[in-house]
Amino acid sequence: MRAIYWFRNDLRLHDNPGLVEAAKADELLLLYLWPLQRAWCNTQGLGEQRERFITESLKALQDDLQPLGQSLLVLQGSPELVIPDLVRDYGVDAVHASQCAGSYETRAVRVLRERLHIPVTEHAGNTLFRRSDIKALCPELPRSFSPFRRKVEKNLEPLKPSRDLPQLPPPPAVTFHRIPDAAVKPPVGLPLRGGSSAGQRRLKQFLHSGAIRSYKETRNCLDPLEGSSTLSPWLALGSLSAREVAAAVHEHEAQEGANESTYWLVFELLWREYFFHRALQDGVSLFRHGGREGKVSRCTFEPRNFARWCAGDTNHPLVNALMHQLVATGWMSNRGRQIAASCLIHDFGIDWRYGAAFFEKHLIDYDVGSNYGNWQYIAGVGADPRGGRAFNIEKQTAQYDPDGVFIAKWDGERAAQPMYVTDAADWPINPTGS
Repeated sequence: MRAIYWFRNDLRLHDNPGLVEAAKADELLLLYLWPLQRAWCNTQGLGEQRERFITESLKALQDDLQPLGQSLLVLQGSPELVIPDLVRDYGVDAVHASQCAGSYETRAVRVLRERLHIPVTEHAGNTLFRRSDIKALCPELPRSFSPFRRKVEKNLEPLKPSRDLPQLPPPPAVTFHRIPDAAVKPPVGLPLRGGSSAGQRRLKQFLHSGAIRSYKETRNCLDPLEGSSTLSPWLALGSLSAREVAAAVHEHEAQEGANESTYWLVFELLWREYFFHRALQDGVSLFRHGGREGKVSRCTFEPRNFARWCAGDTNHPLVNALMHQLVATGWMSNRGRQIAASCLIHDFGIDWRYGAAFFEKHLIDYDVGSNYGNWQYIAGVGADPRGGRAFNIEKQTAQYDPDGVFIAKWDGERAAQPMYVTDAADWPINPTGS
């Protein structure tokens, strides 16, 4: 029997149930398809830091596979076209993959099942719970987070991620190519490298240094290494499993004691979990202006203001600094993302999806459910029962950058500009001449 395991957002060998199942084949082709760079909301392609982090993660996975007699085939193209060709060319009998949220990702699996006359199986791979577990715990997914959390969090402690490496069968006779080095280096201020080993090191550092003990108080710091766990890039690509992080926190609590901060990291894993299952449920409505409920709200697309926001050239120094940080590093703090999103939506009145698409391009921890779910949350068309969050940017600046250190570091000061520019071309011609 010959099988394909299609890596998606689960770029690791340990605690990967789909890979273990696929490894029961006699021969196994390990595949990764590079993210399609579709044009969407005036944005296309990947930012250089996101592309770098994916490349490093793939190279690390390929290196981890080598001692096991395996390698990783990295191709470009849509899965609906590439995978059927591989199935035909190599006589494949089964396809396995981890389950992903997102309408394109869901559609790809559905089309493969329609086109192929072999099993195409999805496995839980990048979440705390399997889909069947969530349906058992809350048959109707709540419309907001808190009821979901209360139903599922008491079932976290028994989770036991596997640290054993799977025994992998050999690949078929396929020509594998060494993944080239990334075109850029990690930014000096945020030296996060892709790959499972790098994620493991960061998890241990965060726990053993005691930083987790004050996480609730420091998590809103605008510079990541001053307070954030910065685990999200490895979680997003699945180089770390969510179960593994939760289990490590519980082990730390058993040894050192629990406090509000240790709980808060697990709390945020549950937010991530909620957005994943909500994205599966919402489907294409995750990308609609009015969300699943089709809420009507007034917005516009003023290209000059959108361009200023993307470039960090607004009248808000803190927003400018945040946008410069994002493009340069592929990262923005949770607090920063809320501030930047509120500016685009509530100050500029622009459709939230344009901002979500720009974040998708650049974030090294891009996750479809968390990214679009959080943007919907700020816009008031998603999981927020209060109908959106508008931030007073001056107040946020005074609270989180009172001395202007972050603004100075990321060159946030810009000359003030009018919100709108009009010229003679904007004025109607008076047909009477009066």
